[in-house]
Amino acid sequence: MRHSIEQTLDAVCRRIGARREDAELLHLHSNAVYRITSAGVVVRIALAHDAASRIATSLRVTRWLAARGVPTVEPADEAGEQPLLVNGHVVSVWRLVDAPPDTATATAYELGQILRTLHAQPEPPFPVPTVDDPFVRLRHETRTSTVLSDRQRAWLLNRADELGRAWKTLRYPHPPALVHGDAHPGNLLRTRDGRAVLCDWDGVALGHREWDLVQVHYTCRRFGRPTTPDLDTLAEAYGWDIRDWPGLDTLIAIRELSGRLPY
Repeated sequence: MRHSIEQTLDAVCRRIGARREDAELLHLHSNAVYRITSAGVVVRIALAHDAASRIATSLRVTRWLAARGVPTVEPADEAGEQPLLVNGHVVSVWRLVDAPPDTATATAYELGQILRTLHAQPEPPFPVPTVDDPFVRLRHETRTSTVLSDRQRAWLLNRADELGRAWKTLRYPHPPALVHGDAHPGNLLRTRDGRAVLCDWDGVALGHREWDLVQVHYTCRRFGRPTTPDLDTLAEAYGWDIRDWPGLDTLIAIRELSGRLPY
């Protein structure tokens, strides 16, 4: 896999006229993410073979949001038509957000501000996926897994069915909105002029805005971050505290089992 990624990066650099030797690996998980400072871009190589539609949507949505003044990373459209398909990988190229090293990290308060702005946007004038069943990917991956035992597979599918029924009974206090899908302070970047912008839009969709607000509460319970005071400031910035909603524990359990992407 790593060799395939390196070959893909070589080809992308040739295509966009960037110096391959300047590429720095930032992240390797669902995407291989490279910063190329000399070219002013970030290259994201998707590792999933079914990523084309998601990446195309993320590019289109962020262009639209940026034009509306929403704080977001932006596609590097000077790199040509996107997404690129290179060596079987779906690739997107983004404008580099590169603050000085001593810049303060973005905060939960800023995340709350950005989510409030995002959720106030109208529905985009083009098709966007909807959050209908958060366990679609989990069920597929569980059924096709070659490493799970029959007992493990049965437990996961039964738990998904149980929480899927709970998902359908939730009553939300807010109308649906455009949601980011993986909203947490780690997906905020600081610009050189001091603004915080939201990145990693692979999970963008139309759905319940509580899906964006639950992520930080899930990670707080499981990992202790963000802290409870951070959650207080996020609620202050957003203008509503999801902890006042009786469906929070159920949504946290759904988020924990389903993984990151909401569709």
